[in-house]
Amino acid sequence: MSEKIMVTTVRLSSATDEKLSKLAKETGRTKSFYLRKLIEENLEKLLLQYRILQSKEDYTEGKLETISFEEMEKLYGMEN
Repeated sequence: MSEKIMVTTVRLSSATDEKLSKLAKETGRTKSFYLRKLIEENLEKLLLQYRILQSKEDYTEGKLETISFEEMEKLYGMEN
C-alpha cells in the first residue's frame, strides 16, 4: 500500500532558498527531497518542544494538578 502524498507550499527567504538550491544542485537531489527530509526528521522534536512549553504554561497558570514530593513518596511507597 502506498502512502498518500500531499502537496503544500512553503515560503522561504531568498537566503534560505539559495542555500537549499545550492545543496540540491551539489548533491543531485531535489529541493523537495531536502524539505521533506527536514520536516520528517524534525517534526516530532518540534511537537515535543511545543508540548513541553504548553505544559509549562499550564503549570504557570495553575491548570495542572500537582502534588508535593512527600505526597509522591507516599503514593509510590518510597517513604524512608
